[in-house]
Parts: sequence; structure tokens; C-alpha cells
Amino acid sequence: MEGQDLDRLTPREIVAELDKYIVGQRKAKRAVAVALRNRIRRLKVPAEIRDDITPKNILMIGPTGVGKTEIARRLAKLSNSPFLKVEATKYTEVGYVGRDVESMIRDLMAAGVQMVKAEMQLAVQAEAEKRAEEVLLDLLLPGSGKKAPQAPVVQGPAAAAGADAAAGASVPPADATREKFRAMLREGKLDERTVEVTVHQSSPTPAVEILSPANMEDLESSLSGLAGLFGGGKKRKVVSVKRAKELLLAEEAEKLVDREKVSEEARKRVQETGIVFIDEMDKIASRADRSGGGEVSREGVQRDILPIVEGSTVNTKWGPVDTSHILFIAAGAFNVSKPSDLIPELQGRFPLRVELEALGKDDFLRILTEPKNSLTKQYADLLATEGVEIEFSADAIDRLASIAAEVNANLENIGARRLHTIMEALLEDLSFEASEIGPTKVPIGAAYVDERLAGLARDQDLGRYIL
Repeated sequence: MEGQDLDRLTPREIVAELDKYIVGQRKAKRAVAVALRNRIRRLKVPAEIRDDITPKNILMIGPTGVGKTEIARRLAKLSNSPFLKVEATKYTEVGYVGRDVESMIRDLMAAGVQMVKAEMQLAVQAEAEKRAEEVLLDLLLPGSGKKAPQAPVVQGPAAAAGADAAAGASVPPADATREKFRAMLREGKLDERTVEVTVHQSSPTPAVEILSPANMEDLESSLSGLAGLFGGGKKRKVVSVKRAKELLLAEEAEKLVDREKVSEEARKRVQETGIVFIDEMDKIASRADRSGGGEVSREGVQRDILPIVEGSTVNTKWGPVDTSHILFIAAGAFNVSKPSDLIPELQGRFPLRVELEALGKDDFLRILTEPKNSLTKQYADLLATEGVEIEFSADAIDRLASIAAEVNANLENIGARRLHTIMEALLEDLSFEASEIGPTKVPIGAAYVDERLAGLARDQDLGRYIL
């Protein structure tokens, strides 16, 4: 259902889709489902009221590894919306060296442009393939694509005689050879041959990060305009026909897509359906019982984020972007600071607050088996490529869930991410030897799990073995 028509997505269906990938956290799923559905409703109301309906931004509160980021990411995929995940800690207050908060909107716009461009290139794929094939045939058979000069028009009996002669004439040898090469090209018989192609360099100059509070976008655009002075632009390469086909296809698809239309559609989509997920919001909260330069800087970042979330216009190289209707989802553990430590104005811009529960043994059991691409399925499929078939018994999965819950309780609670480290430790030897012992079948039961992990779970210094 990813990327389907938004009109058909009811809140219940959105939650059902999220359930396929994320275990539990029903409150958070319901909150984002309603937020997404309200965006669809807003687009259907009369124009005079539409601008006054602003998105109800969400603040997710919960420990690490419980699904905050995954909920937002899956929501964006489901709605086919431009999506960006950022960490609040990477930004600095204007006047300090570092990235300014407006860059998150520029990055979101870049993601939107890439999304729209990919869609438009897919729509012209057939024409691009046809053009790339002709260019490739011209490279393989220089001169074969040129049209023969037309003969002078002759009327009367001579014309009839000429027509009869033309009807009986055979196809020109050059055309016959070209068609023969075309058939061989499509069958892949020429893939290993080499040709020299001229390609446009997408990044002729090294990427430059301008650490300045000024508008970086204008300066970067100016620098990219100077690319031609330093030998950028086109480059000749000797590559295989197979690789040349890929390069030419990408280039022809790029030519067929209208850049202005891409920018216009991307800007519209970002402004109406864009989603920004701001993680680690608790790290920029200023506690009342602490003071210092760092605290001042954190509060400054909050004040810089405020106008972006409230609704302002950010200049990008694709044009100005209005942030009034972009959905912002903030998240943080808030185990040291509290949501009330954020400045009041910013708190008011996140009216919906959802608390996500810590994960226990029962949740780990479900995570190991229920999601569409569960961890056990991922590892089984990975080892199957080496001819090693592994099968987890119910008691093995139960034991893995118990160990994950126990380690989280004794050490730092990192939520579902603990399962990744547990599974890696469990299958370390098997993964190392898989390419040598396949094909074979390896049943994994509770005894197998205990043999490799139970000793670690009992050890007091678990941090030496498991993250």
C-alpha cells in the first residue's frame, strides 16, 4: 500500500499498515494517522478556509528503540510525502559556527525534487530507452544513423519506373547492419564491448559545506555556476556497452524531464504534504537548574526552530518554500529534561503529545515474528543465499526475547535495537562459516540459544560482550 492514493487512506487503514512494520505503540500510530488524514481533509475544504487550517504537530516522548523514527518514516512512505529526518543537536543558534535551522527545509526540498524527478523519469522511461539505444547504435556504427539524401522529385513515366525499381530494391546494407546490431544489443550479446561515451558530470566540483549564518544556498548556487570555468560539464569515458547503456539512459531521461516543472511540483508537494522528523529534541531543552553557554545556545536553537515550525518562507535554490503546512514530528527520550523545559512558544507549536511505552519481553516476541520483514526472516533469508537453511523454534524465540528484556533491564535500555545485537551474537559463528558448510539445515532451539547467549546474560559485565 506504500505510496498509494491518499484519498483512500482512512485512519484505521493507516494504523493497519503501520502495524505490519511496528509492534505496539497504538497511541502514537493513532495520532499520526489522524494527523495524516487531516491533511487530506484540509485539501478538500474551500480555499478561503484552507490556509487557516494548520497541521497539528506531534511531540513523541519515549526511550530509544521503541519505534519513534520508524513510525514517522513509514508514514511518509505510505503517503508518498517528501520526508526528512534530522537531529536537533546538529543545529546551532545564528551567530555560532554550524548549520542553521533553515537548512532542514532546504534538505527537505532537495528530497522532494529527487522524489518528483524519479517519478517523472519513470514516466518517460520508454522514450529514454529508445533514444539511448539510438545513441548507442551511433557509437557502435558511426554514420549508420544518418539519413540518405532524398532523390529529386521526378514525375511522369520515369517516376513510375523509378517506383517499380524502388519496390524491388533491397534494404540498404547500412540499415540492415544497424538492425542486426540492434537485435544483438537487445539480446545482450554486445554487453562486453567497449565504447567511448560523453557524459555530463553531475558534480563537477567538490561538495562544499559553508559553515556560515548567511544564506548558504545563494553562495552554493553561485559556485556551481562557475563549474564550467574549471573543466566541469562533460567528460569522455571508455566503458562497456552495458555500462554505457545505463549512463545514456540516465542522461536521456534527464533531458526529457522539464526541470522547471520538477521544481514547481516538488515545491507544491513539500509545502502541502512534507514531513520533517526532528529527533533528539530533548537534547536542546534548557533545564531551569542549569546555566551556562551551552544552555544559552540550546535555547537559541529552539528560538530559531520556532519560526520554521510556526510558518515562514525559506529561500532555496528551487524557489521560496512556505513552511506553514509542513508537518513537524519531534521526538526525544526526555529522561533527563522534560517537555516543559522547552520554551513555552515551542511547546505550543507541538500541541499533540504522545508517550511511547518501553518494550518488554512480550513486545520482543512479537517483533521477532510478526512484522512483514521480521528479524528472524531477515537472517534466514541472508543465510539461505549460502545454502544454509535455519529454522527458529518457538522456544528459541521465547528465549531470545527473555534475554533481550533481561539485558535491557540490567544495562542501558536501548529498546528493540537490543535484538540486533543479540541476533548477531547468536549467529556469529554460523554467519562466519555459512559459505563453507552449505548446503545444510540448522535447527535453532532453546538449547542452541542458551549455549551461545545464556552465559553472557548471567555475566555482570555484559557491556564487554553486548552493546
